[in-house]
Amino acid sequence: MRDGHRAWLAAGIALLLGLCAPSQAQPTPGTSTWAFSPPRDSFSADSLLDLRYLNEKLAGESGFVRSNPQGDLVLGDGKPLRLWAVNTGVADYTSGPARPQWPLGPPDLARHARFLAKRGVNMVRLHKQISPDLQTTPNAAITDINLSERDAIWRTVAAMRKEGIYTTLSPYWAAATKLSDKWGIAGGAKQSAQGLLFFDETLQQAYKVWLKKLLTEKNPYTGLSLAQDASLAIIELQNEDSLLFWTVDQIQGLQRVALERRYGSFLQKKYGTLSQAQSAWRGAGESGDFPPDGRMVLLPVWELVKSPKSWPVIGDPQDLLGGHAVRRADQTEFLARTMHAFNASMVDYLRKELGVKQLINPGNWKTASSTHLNDAERWSYTPGEVDAANVYTGGVHKGVNEGWAVMPGDQFTNDSVLRNPRLLPINFKQTQGRPMLLTEGNWVMPNNFGAEGTFLIAAYSSLSGVDGYYWFATGDEGWTPPQSANGYQASQGKWIFATPDILGSFPAAALAYRLGYISKGAPVVTEHRSLTDLWQRKTPLITESPSFDPNRDSGDIAKTSSVQTGVSPDAFLLGPVQQAFGKDPAQTRVTAQTAPTPGRLQSNTGELVWDAMRGFCTVNAPRVQGVAAHFTGAPSHQLQDVGFTSENAFGAALAVSLDGAPLKTSRRILVQFATQSRPNGWSDISTSIALDDGSRVDGFLVKSIGQSPWMVQRAKLDVTINNTGLQTATVLDMNGMAVQTLDLKRSAGGVGFRFPAAAMYVVLQ
Repeated sequence: MRDGHRAWLAAGIALLLGLCAPSQAQPTPGTSTWAFSPPRDSFSADSLLDLRYLNEKLAGESGFVRSNPQGDLVLGDGKPLRLWAVNTGVADYTSGPARPQWPLGPPDLARHARFLAKRGVNMVRLHKQISPDLQTTPNAAITDINLSERDAIWRTVAAMRKEGIYTTLSPYWAAATKLSDKWGIAGGAKQSAQGLLFFDETLQQAYKVWLKKLLTEKNPYTGLSLAQDASLAIIELQNEDSLLFWTVDQIQGLQRVALERRYGSFLQKKYGTLSQAQSAWRGAGESGDFPPDGRMVLLPVWELVKSPKSWPVIGDPQDLLGGHAVRRADQTEFLARTMHAFNASMVDYLRKELGVKQLINPGNWKTASSTHLNDAERWSYTPGEVDAANVYTGGVHKGVNEGWAVMPGDQFTNDSVLRNPRLLPINFKQTQGRPMLLTEGNWVMPNNFGAEGTFLIAAYSSLSGVDGYYWFATGDEGWTPPQSANGYQASQGKWIFATPDILGSFPAAALAYRLGYISKGAPVVTEHRSLTDLWQRKTPLITESPSFDPNRDSGDIAKTSSVQTGVSPDAFLLGPVQQAFGKDPAQTRVTAQTAPTPGRLQSNTGELVWDAMRGFCTVNAPRVQGVAAHFTGAPSHQLQDVGFTSENAFGAALAVSLDGAPLKTSRRILVQFATQSRPNGWSDISTSIALDDGSRVDGFLVKSIGQSPWMVQRAKLDVTINNTGLQTATVLDMNGMAVQTLDLKRSAGGVGFRFPAAAMYVVLQ
């Protein structure tokens, strides 16, 4: 989650996923582009593209969202629920002083909800901060709550509820929490709050008070408390914090002493006495160990991450390294169990004390090693019902304000996931029987391949059973124009999705994903892991690629693990990859071929094909067919019923049934095509970028950030559909309103047409 979360577009922490694919050429504004300046949506009943009907009339009208035994989300009445979701902070901007470089003016929250519903959104996430705002109320008591944040939550939940949109609530982020010396928290106000909520009892008790005031007091905009409101579907306990991440080493002073005393208590319970623990460690002591005080030193997290050429054998009486291995395993277990215990206590409090019926997500963060620690992190979430992670997609971005803005002089690589499928952000190991969400994600500016994002997320979330992807973020009522990142400084926003490339390509992707038009695959890998294996950090059968946060990870890109796993990470693109905890590893099953033809991956459903060498991916299902591609190397794609041929360098095309019938017999079909866009006047030049590790990569240097409007690459696409019943082709504007008709070319097998150059939607009837 970004720093300064109230200003969603202003002061974020950059969180990019380092990609290694070759950089691609940039579109040049001019005759090859069209100006993206849609009028404000009037929500006319004459719109031919309005997905509001997919949502309930009132979110929660059938009861609380649940998880079924298969680990899928369902509505209160048991109907399947897939989340096409966004992070919104619009409620923060509905009042207050205007910002000189934000031209749109204050957004209308009710219109914002209607706008999202029309484009296929059925869930929003509110990342707020309910701890006292010490900047405005420096004398706040620890039991106070941030009332303005609560009001924004209340107003947003009420507005979204009316449009059938559910809410995920993230009320606490340690990185944004400020402490007061008056609160009696050990270590005082100057320390970071990261990690403290897992074990500091004073902070935990305050957090419970904050939650009680947030969840049990009546929302004046609905007449219900949030605990009673079924439109609030998911509650996150905390955002982006873990005792298995590097920030645990920053816990120092009195809090370090307290945590190490807890460690000592854990060891006494496990071994009987600290002397017996030291005997098990066989001399692997540390100078700071102090058994008389019940305190044992916690090793730097690096000791849990580094992977020797051969792991010491636990139990080897002749090797001191074996003692070090036991100590590392004990520390890993302690940290994981500490988080697990906190999560269990909070779930118990929410359920029994506050009467909360919502699903609970304990966390969404990563660890210091995706190979050796991520599974222990996910195990710690099991007291709640839902798992999650935050993963951003982009490339290298170096600049003075790289964490929150794009500015002249910035350097970047423009990398396409189509060239490197192992870095698809939803390549998750999902815990068996539990929903999995990506609660913050985006193809982050200045990356210019956002159109592949909606296509790939819809396709592969469907295949793997990922239950929701939350695009990050917006503070605008509708579209976000090219504009200052913070409203004051000459820059372009970085953490935005309401662009032609991404938000413009929501409808077809959301429709196909939410209605289940793309099949879920059979499990490719089901890995059973004992808890002992987690504590010993044994290499799993398959591991997720590490993500990258430039504000908390060193270097410029994610460090690729050199550890070899037993199953290729290509398996994530074939079908679901699952894990189960506390089970016999001998029960592990690999149920599909995981060594496919190099460069070409076909899902075990047969509906998805990804050719990384040629740079394209196709969806070929009865009710949805399409392609995302670098068309220069692969211009034509004939699918079961639809053919696409493009002269564009890049784009993503989808044909999806609007009446639920297969495309070959459907009487209403949406054809959607997204290309690329840049701000008007944007320019960049090729350059060589020096990375922090001394290496260099080819990339680009921003010469001009441009201005409004977006300039969109004109479509150069021919479409054929094997459906003889189609009679008309209507071009729509960005609000779904008819603007012109196209001539259909008829053949014995169906119809064909040239996609309009300056549009994104065509409806065939």
